[in-house]
Amino acid sequence: MSSALVVGYDPQAIPGVDGEALRAALDAELARFGEHGIDAAMTLIAFDAAAESILVASLVSHPWDVVVVGGGIRKAEPLLPLFEQVVNLIRRHAPQAAIAFNTSGGDSVEAAQRWL
Repeated sequence: MSSALVVGYDPQAIPGVDGEALRAALDAELARFGEHGIDAAMTLIAFDAAAESILVASLVSHPWDVVVVGGGIRKAEPLLPLFEQVVNLIRRHAPQAAIAFNTSGGDSVEAAQRWL
């Protein structure tokens, strides 16, 4: 069974956003991986001192086939340093994994499938 790790920005850390509703949508997308025969997990991080240790723990917990980096991390210009950190941590701690990018929280499965 193929495996995918989805790395996203923690919706609870986004001011003015209904974090619970966004988390429910992310969880629904995570469930879709199973429907496609892909073992998947999600790691949500914020732009803070804990991001690196949280992400590294997830990256080394399993030999991932693909890591999907969500748009919440990639698209916001103020998060560019976090995006760079995420890509470099993936390269360092999960070098066997392909790196994929979704266009929204609703197409992470398709992003992963491009590389599986």
